[in-house]
Amino acid sequence: MKREIVQTSDGSTTIYLPDWNESYHSKHGAIQEAYHVFINNGLYFATNEIVGLASKAESISILEIGFGTGLNSFITFLEAEKSGIKIDYVGVEAYPVLLEEALQMNYPQEIEPSKRAIFQQMHECGWEQKNAMAANFTLTKQKKLFQELVDQSVYDLIYFDAFGFRVQPELWSEALFQSMYAALKEKGILVTYACRTSIKNAMLTAGFSVEKLPGAPGKREMLRATKGF
Repeated sequence: MKREIVQTSDGSTTIYLPDWNESYHSKHGAIQEAYHVFINNGLYFATNEIVGLASKAESISILEIGFGTGLNSFITFLEAEKSGIKIDYVGVEAYPVLLEEALQMNYPQEIEPSKRAIFQQMHECGWEQKNAMAANFTLTKQKKLFQELVDQSVYDLIYFDAFGFRVQPELWSEALFQSMYAALKEKGILVTYACRTSIKNAMLTAGFSVEKLPGAPGKREMLRATKGF
């Protein structure tokens, strides 16, 4: 499938798939969407409201569905460095981005140029093993289909960043959200950029409590789902 490196509206890059008319990140701004959905409404909501970390010495476990370009893991690393929160990060990806593609992403230049080596290391480090990116951040990349996830009560937070329903509806099914529900600890949360009614209904059927939130620029709404409420 043909792949192109393109610039989004906030100046950050993404990978575009012309055959699907689909990209890895929002055309309205890759970086700003990632911060809005996964950091502001995910990481900091989880640590402050749901998980209730008593101190920065405690840790939070994150599962990313769709490691992709590494943008979400990179900004999570940067936020962990700022806050001192310990993060155990797991990224699942069945079809990894090529290293040469990843290194064309301009996220370090746009956010924190001094951390370019960390971004590169995230793509070069081994799969199926825990890699220490810093004293308070570990990254484990798992090469497998999302449907193969069998973890039980492991994660505090899930970043659900699969390709859109229009091109891969099977990734937004009740069955997959049931496995996401099982993978979360009690009171764990899942955030995604999407807000289709069928997706919300699949989450509800899987057992989640679901709320609509304002979306990132260019998108009206997003979803946050919680286990155990």
